[in-house]
Amino acid sequence: MTNENIKITSVRAREILDSRGNPTVEAVVTLSDGSCGSASVPSGASTGIHEAHELRDGDKDRFSGKGVSLAVKNVNDIISPALVGKSPFEQREIDADMTKLDGSESKSRLGANAILAVSIATARAAAESRGLPLYRYLLEGDALPSLPCPMFNVLNGGAHAANNIDIQEFMIVPHGLDYTEGVRAGAEIYHTLGKILKSRGLSTGVGDEGGYAPSLDSDEEAIALLVKAICEAGYSTEKVGIALDVASSEWYENGAYVLPKRGIQYTAEALIDYYEKLTERYPIISIEDGLSEDDFHGWSVMTRRLGDKIMLVGDDLFVTNVKRLEMGISACAGNTILIKPNQIGSLTETLAVIKLAKLAGYNFILSHRSGDTPDTAIADIAAATGAQFIKSGAPCRGERVAKYNRLLQIKEEI
Repeated sequence: MTNENIKITSVRAREILDSRGNPTVEAVVTLSDGSCGSASVPSGASTGIHEAHELRDGDKDRFSGKGVSLAVKNVNDIISPALVGKSPFEQREIDADMTKLDGSESKSRLGANAILAVSIATARAAAESRGLPLYRYLLEGDALPSLPCPMFNVLNGGAHAANNIDIQEFMIVPHGLDYTEGVRAGAEIYHTLGKILKSRGLSTGVGDEGGYAPSLDSDEEAIALLVKAICEAGYSTEKVGIALDVASSEWYENGAYVLPKRGIQYTAEALIDYYEKLTERYPIISIEDGLSEDDFHGWSVMTRRLGDKIMLVGDDLFVTNVKRLEMGISACAGNTILIKPNQIGSLTETLAVIKLAKLAGYNFILSHRSGDTPDTAIADIAAATGAQFIKSGAPCRGERVAKYNRLLQIKEEI
């Protein structure tokens, strides 16, 4: 059967559970040659207000209102009839058809979770039909696959943990090592950090993304603990740096930044001063969401002051959206964009924002969500697009290490 004759014969969805035990959507796309692709979508806890709409049922008698049976029904009853008979190799057309079927700016009618599951499942089915792994199917032109540097979230705070730490993620980044050695370093430093915490009588329970979640005297103490763990594990801070995800949109109230767990209040300028001092004291290479999602002026100031020293990553600021990234480029806000496919709702739109980031000279980081699944699509997308970094959580919990392990497989292949 030639590619021209291969068509989509079935599109089905089901409700499954994510890593937090909440429902999410899994879709399966089957082709006329027997090829099949599946995909499941993650869900965030700390979400930007400009993200595409995650459709949930709202029925308090079922999964406390978090069910996704409506999104599943939309796949089975609306999306499926529209896509059956179409070529799976026309990804842009398929994603555009689903977006048109939805008809809303935020994909609120069908749900970005429904659309994304079908979008990635279709790409996987098409890749299988051509006998290719997903990352090779996604390569454009003469581009070659490459491996990103892992960013391991080894200590959790903010909305990801029930402790007294306001910064949401403290990450170790083995930017001076190759991928395999970087994974090894991440695991060794993670376990060393656990031993340090245990020796001090601190909790070694983990948060949503697998990082430890102790209560500490200050957020800065968490950074110092990471430095100690890096060194005690036998690594240099010249090769293993630190990244922070501040998630400051969670702090923003009436023009000020109020840290909810400690009650400290900052202006944007004072918060930038704080970050500057931290970067002078510690080997910090990246700060994500340092200011609020709509504080473009503050972001511009922060970028002028820190942008030539570290990555300033927009997550809530950009929400994997071309229009939002264009606003940031115009305002000279940030120098790096976090890429989360479920923020925008389709593979085509995800790749479009990556293309714009490249053209604008922005770094980009593929990222998981706090409520995730074992789906490894972001690892393949990272390898296909030449992402410099990937965030998938700690080297702990199956849905986190699945992405890192997938990249180890890809490394063997390339």
